[in-house]
Amino acid sequence: MANPVCEVLITEGQLSLPENRVDPAAGAAVDFRGIVRGSEDGREIEGIDYEAHHEMAEHQLKEIAEQAAIEFGLRSVIIHHRIGFVAVGELSLFARVCSGHREAAFQASRWIVEELKKKVPIWKRPRFKSKDLRRASRSPSQRYGAASSETATV
Repeated sequence: MANPVCEVLITEGQLSLPENRVDPAAGAAVDFRGIVRGSEDGREIEGIDYEAHHEMAEHQLKEIAEQAAIEFGLRSVIIHHRIGFVAVGELSLFARVCSGHREAAFQASRWIVEELKKKVPIWKRPRFKSKDLRRASRSPSQRYGAASSETATV
């Protein structure tokens, strides 16, 4: 396959889905949408603050896209990741892969997300809802009902 199209984007703006460009040689296109869910570690959140080492993250995303194109024989790869605050229900990640066959597209999509989580310097910090934040900020003695602040040795 000659010259697959690889597009990466890191942005603070809301992610919008790229237009569907039809490649007559592609028999499959798989879109992955990473959406911020409403809880983290069993606690309700308002959203997630994403932070990145921008240049390095963009470089790693390009490497992952190019490697996926080669290893899975893809026609195109698009990876868009949002940084900054992303509210519950909003997209934080969008990835699209196009290939000649569906199996390669499914495998590549999963591989890209796993590699991104392992290698790309983008960090997330959940923003907990205020009642959960108050609970998290109490001292251990307040949380577990200890009568005093004395230290016990076991």
